[in-house]
Amino acid sequence: MLQEQHDNSRTGAAIGQSKRSDLVAEEIKRLITSKNLLPGDKLPRELDLQEMFGVSKSTVREALKSLEVQGLIKVSTGPGGGGMVVEVPLDRTFQLMQNYLFFKSVSIEDIYQVRRLLEPELAASAVLHLTEADFAALENNVHCCDPRAESDTDPLTQRQEEITFHDIFAAACPNSFLRFSCEMINEMLRQLTSFDNRMRVSDQRKFGVVNTEFHERILAMARARDVEGVRQLMTEHMNEAARSVTRMKGKLKGRLILDSEMPRRSLVARGRKAVKRPLK
Repeated sequence: MLQEQHDNSRTGAAIGQSKRSDLVAEEIKRLITSKNLLPGDKLPRELDLQEMFGVSKSTVREALKSLEVQGLIKVSTGPGGGGMVVEVPLDRTFQLMQNYLFFKSVSIEDIYQVRRLLEPELAASAVLHLTEADFAALENNVHCCDPRAESDTDPLTQRQEEITFHDIFAAACPNSFLRFSCEMINEMLRQLTSFDNRMRVSDQRKFGVVNTEFHERILAMARARDVEGVRQLMTEHMNEAARSVTRMKGKLKGRLILDSEMPRRSLVARGRKAVKRPLK
């Protein structure tokens, strides 16, 4: 039983400070780890969890709901329903990270300081893993964001969509932690950046043209499988992007992101089919 298990490993005071459903949630996490459950695998039935931990139905359901909010499982009802392990979505992770940063002093210059370090290495590590589908998605993104092409899209939306170019490289990166770090930065820039100035349309267009030219050159280097060439170009691109954002008086919005505001972005939204790459 749950109480007996925790009496052996925790003091009575510690148990008293925790809700029973929280303890059950922790035990379910241990179960997921010990059985090496993967996304798509089902948890034991609610009744089995009740018997396993010696708790009520309501306690099990509250524990499952807590894990669902954390993004670790998905709970379905009806015959064959119950808890199923899922991969924690980036949008949920981003929201939790943004909630944490809400109480910190973080500027867009801080973000670019980190981005200048990570993005060139990410792009270089992705070069040898890019597929023809990736190249097609990159070419499509360059064309859609090119200010020189006829488009009804406003310049700011184009600048936000340019981040998708970097998302495609991130999705091909074999280093899961590096990929996660850069995707988080990309999402922060996409969701939280605002520009407070009166920059002329011609200057905004120039900014977009510079970005497009960098993306075209990076894409050409990537097609040639030139790892060092991509790393160098991405370094130059990040340095120029940081300077441009400063000129445009970019800043991070100081507000919390609501569930209703999250775009539920996925690889499909990045211009490619949602093909899962294994975490390494």
